[in-house]
Amino acid sequence: MKVYTETVVHSAPEAYVNEAPYQIAIVIRDDGSRVTGRILGGRVSIDDEVELAETRGGVPYFKKANQ
Repeated sequence: MKVYTETVVHSAPEAYVNEAPYQIAIVIRDDGSRVTGRILGGRVSIDDEVELAETRGGVPYFKKANQ
């Protein structure tokens, strides 16, 4: 899977204000579909390879591949 685009959220919704800043990304899955998820660990950039780390409350969390 590969990062299509990414951003860092500094002004989060009230439910996530204690987690800000955090990175989110649109990830291109191996089948070509796209999904929005959170990034764990170090920052990712466009075209970085990522892998699914976990899912929390239906939200996918990705991390940089090979870390």
